[in-house]
Amino acid sequence: MTGVRVTDLVKDYTIRNGLKRTRHRAVDHVSLELTPGRTVALVGESGSGKSTIAKILTRMERPTSGTVEVRLDDGTPVTDQARYRREVQMVFQDPFASLNPFHSIEHHIARPLRIHKRTTTAEETRERVREMLERVNLTPAAAIAGRRPHELSGGQRQRVAIARALAPGASVLVADEPVSMLDVSIRLGVLNLLGRLQREDDLAVLYITHDLATARHFSDEITVLYRGRIVERGPADAVILDPHHEYTKLLAAAAPDPERVGAVRDAAPVDRDAIDSGRCYDHFAGEWREAGVPSANAGSAA
Repeated sequence: MTGVRVTDLVKDYTIRNGLKRTRHRAVDHVSLELTPGRTVALVGESGSGKSTIAKILTRMERPTSGTVEVRLDDGTPVTDQARYRREVQMVFQDPFASLNPFHSIEHHIARPLRIHKRTTTAEETRERVREMLERVNLTPAAAIAGRRPHELSGGQRQRVAIARALAPGASVLVADEPVSMLDVSIRLGVLNLLGRLQREDDLAVLYITHDLATARHFSDEITVLYRGRIVERGPADAVILDPHHEYTKLLAAAAPDPERVGAVRDAAPVDRDAIDSGRCYDHFAGEWREAGVPSANAGSAA
């Protein structure tokens, strides 16, 4: 299966204010690895650079520097643009905005099948669309296929988006906050669906979220991003239960605690500017390192 290695990734944006131009660094020397059958959760607040990394991985943005290397299971690098896009697919945050309201559900799933030449005839395409809908638990598939996005619930639309991402035969799935726009009652069902599909297809998954609870539930490894830099990484339980970096502790303190419903936490205001983003704690190595320096175990340690 396909894996992804991200090395020393940097993304700068130029901000114009009249005649003045300033540089904003959205991603600052990020390195990580996605391997088949494992999920890496990229955790951080809004503006930390999570979605920028997702766009670079799916080639919607170009990095300022650094490399994104995709290799097949035999070690062959993927250099062809069409093959890259087939192997690496994305599930967007808003399932309604990512689906064209003028087209049917069948059209949304059939189009990547035809573009990537996964089917040859109209009947084969129609049958494959129904198979994909059944895989994401949208039944009866024939009835769902003829509907349009506005005729489905938010959870159903996101299942369509997942089916569309997997239709080309993707081996790497970038899920950019795939449940944040959904009702709390159906989030677990969508995450369990992603988990099942990952096991069935041995997918490498990058799960982007600001929710530590779902990150721990769904991921094998958690990488914490703050101001474009990785400040903590390690096995999911280790990062959540034994956070070392001040920013990770801040995220953990802000997470809802079902054992303290209605309780008010007495805490002094946090000086965000005082949080050091220049250091990263690596649970795999059990040591602090300079932020931006890749871990030798990142992505390969279990």
